[in-house]
Amino acid sequence: MSVSSKSSNKVSLADLPDLMTIREVAELLRISPLTIKRWGKKGKLPAIRINSRGDRRYRKEVVLRLLGVEEEK
Repeated sequence: MSVSSKSSNKVSLADLPDLMTIREVAELLRISPLTIKRWGKKGKLPAIRINSRGDRRYRKEVVLRLLGVEEEK
């Protein structure tokens, strides 16, 4: 799932997946994927490691908290 679409720059919080990839988080925050990795190493944006390759995923709640947004429940 792509976080941003070419036809609209607005993203609905309800449309975001619960676990986001580095690319999805980077597109949402409009920063480099390398910055996301660095923040993970510093503990600013903790990652969940999945599968044997150790791919990173980020919880939607943590990303929204970083943005200062509370998720509607």
